[in-house]
Amino acid sequence: MLKEQDMQWVNETADKIIQKMDWVSDKSKHKIPYTTVDGVHDDRSDQSWDIRHDDGIAWWTNGFWGGIMWQLYHETGNQKYADIARHSEELLDTCFEQFYGLHHDLGFMWLPTAVADYRETGSADGRRRGLHAANLLAGRFNPVGRFIRAWNEHDNEDTTGWAIIDCMMNLNLLYWASEETKDPRFRQIAMMHADTAMASFIRPDGSTNHIVEFDPETGEKVCTYGGQGYENGSSWTRGQAWALYGFVLSYIHTGKQEYLDTAKRVAHYFLANIPDSGLIPVDFRQPAEPYWEDSTAAAIASCGLIEIAGCCKEYEKGLYQNAALKMLKALEQERSLWGTECDCIIQNCTAAYHDRHHEFNIIYGDYFFIEAVFKLKGSGLFLW
Repeated sequence: MLKEQDMQWVNETADKIIQKMDWVSDKSKHKIPYTTVDGVHDDRSDQSWDIRHDDGIAWWTNGFWGGIMWQLYHETGNQKYADIARHSEELLDTCFEQFYGLHHDLGFMWLPTAVADYRETGSADGRRRGLHAANLLAGRFNPVGRFIRAWNEHDNEDTTGWAIIDCMMNLNLLYWASEETKDPRFRQIAMMHADTAMASFIRPDGSTNHIVEFDPETGEKVCTYGGQGYENGSSWTRGQAWALYGFVLSYIHTGKQEYLDTAKRVAHYFLANIPDSGLIPVDFRQPAEPYWEDSTAAAIASCGLIEIAGCCKEYEKGLYQNAALKMLKALEQERSLWGTECDCIIQNCTAAYHDRHHEFNIIYGDYFFIEAVFKLKGSGLFLW
């Protein structure tokens, strides 16, 4: 149970989310936003897809706007949110038709949209789309290496044997498909990938690699890459968040104790490195200058910590729940805009340490912040 003052903060923050999203949803109802330009949502719903510029309809974050809408529909019962969510769901059908833009992030795209629609309303179209996406994701499985391939070939770089920690979150699409169809193949693929991630991504201290390359013919581990973090061997915080949230979700779906133990190990590393401010850097091992933040890592990790707390004995819950509250309160008080000057709520998000741009709005920062607050309120929609 949350303390009375914490529950008051949760309820007040939930009310602010509802008030802001009421007008933002009307303003952006025909869009699928990723970021903002001068405070206004951009739009990634362009139905074209160019292998050189994969930021149109196949962009990997295009499920999070629909996810926000389903969270708001679940919270308020207002039909407009379901209508807006279904609009983005229909736009995403183009991805199935074009095919080439799809990779391991099918879970991020169709769990918060089509599967959420099915879970919330029983939509037959949502079920069909979700199962279609799950079959495409299962088709990326390498049975020798026991991993799901990450990206497609890009800029003439051979990524056939690459797997990434982010995929722990996409496994939930396979768990859902297995539960829905009673076909164990989906669950088996997801668990084999999770087992590989435990062995090859998670370091002894609880930090995690971002990218691991395997020999796709033999399954042998070849090397690791720094990916979106500071460097190889560093600790990209969003990767830490994907790991701790992803492994506890694998535990929830399978009951395999090793997944919960792994989620806790990663969580303890994360907790040990949270700054006093509660604001999270892009990489826990980045240099002092330049110092870049990634608010998305804080929001994602908070969701995972709340789920870990829910899997623990009573005497353990506070450790994880209080850490989540610390980060969420820091985001709400220091990195949120509640007025009309910006369509997004959460500020200071960063996609990758070595990108040209840092500390801007990213739609999944808003999504996971909203999910975490509604989780604490006890009213959130479980999308994973």
